Amino acid sequence: MPFRSLGLDDRIFKAIKEAGYTEPTPIQAAAIPEVLAGRDVIGIAQTGTGKTAAFVLPILQHLATRLNDDAKRRGTRALVVAPTRELVMQIEENVRAYGKHLPFRMATVVGGLSERPQIEALRSGVELVVATPGRLIDLMGQRHVNFSGVEFLVLDEADRMLDMGFLPPMRQIVRGLPPKRQTLMFSATLSREIEALTHEFQKSPKVIEIGRRANPAETVTQFVYEINQHLKPSLLLHLLADPQFNTVLVFTRTKHGADRIARRLENAGIKTGTIHSNRSQNQRLRALKDFKSGAVRVLVATDIAARGIDVEGISHVVNYDFPMHSEDYVHRIGRTGRAHAVGDAISFVTSEDQATLRSLERFIGRGIVRKRAEGFDYDMAAPPREDRGRGQPRGDLRERRNRPQGAVRGSRSSKPAAQQTAAPAAREPAPSLARRIWGRARGRKTAS
Repeated sequence: MPFRSLGLDDRIFKAIKEAGYTEPTPIQAAAIPEVLAGRDVIGIAQTGTGKTAAFVLPILQHLATRLNDDAKRRGTRALVVAPTRELVMQIEENVRAYGKHLPFRMATVVGGLSERPQIEALRSGVELVVATPGRLIDLMGQRHVNFSGVEFLVLDEADRMLDMGFLPPMRQIVRGLPPKRQTLMFSATLSREIEALTHEFQKSPKVIEIGRRANPAETVTQFVYEINQHLKPSLLLHLLADPQFNTVLVFTRTKHGADRIARRLENAGIKTGTIHSNRSQNQRLRALKDFKSGAVRVLVATDIAARGIDVEGISHVVNYDFPMHSEDYVHRIGRTGRAHAVGDAISFVTSEDQATLRSLERFIGRGIVRKRAEGFDYDMAAPPREDRGRGQPRGDLRERRNRPQGAVRGSRSSKPAAQQTAAPAAREPAPSLARRIWGRARGRKTAS
């Protein structure tokens, strides 16, 4: 099915051709006609299958028709809500690319940037608003928005918004909209919570599900390296020595861990960027821009901050820290293998991750291949404590259990070296805490 058969405005079709596309993806081919027919839609598809264009193109068609019918009317006609700033920026990029020949105005409303320009844009009268829930609720509370004329609502990555606790803001936003509107929801999964949301926000929605639920793209090769915690940094450097790892997205659980990994890679001469919640919006946008342009080879990110990363040609996704939730795994590795391209998804798995790995395999309905890195020394000693840093997930429980009581890993004695190496004479065991407290109490009693 060519795009021409969808009946889109000539100006939109021209922009699609200029972007290099000739045929819609399956989710686009299934969803766009339903949306253009005026139906509510819940679209379920894997990450990287073109979900964004599946709602952006109908919105632009809607705006093109309304702008022709009532050129004098001003005000917001379409509202798109997405969970993160990065995803909002990605949607904005798509809207500008496909709508560049249309005379409409758009505003993005996100946290982390000054409110003033966003307020001024809203007051000037824009046809389309793309926003994150938090900042949008703030501006709605300050009465800076007028959504009385909204005809189109899109909730993108609705599953992630639920995971992030945005259900109350979503309900508040919907209450501020006209009841007579068209509502679209897009999600990577169709959980019971999402189904409940469709009943609450939509009217007899058309369910469009492309491919197996929550199953990673078939073009992504998945495998696991089973490894001790302390070997992760060395294994990552070992893998990055391969020039085929040319555009690599590394996921970690914590922002401190992301910074620590980035420092280690930079010290090894590998250009690296970071995206996490402690980075300013400008820093995050700069890191993403550098990653897209190839100025940095590796981007280290946390889960929430990485939502909306839409970069073509990511060769490898590395789960440096294995995700706690199966849905996060699917979202992570969906950053590679996009639009039928091939990619590799690599996971570092410690003994503590084994149960989570088995749960993931049940979730996706298949096992993941275990591999050993060729030429890597799995018997190397742990690095000094300062190299491991704060915020890293804790290592093997067996190592800690086998450590002698009272031993401090990485500690140094202030005694001379000769005294440190000499075997001490038989030492009496240290008194228990209760005996020490009792001894101090008796001492105070005697002194008095």
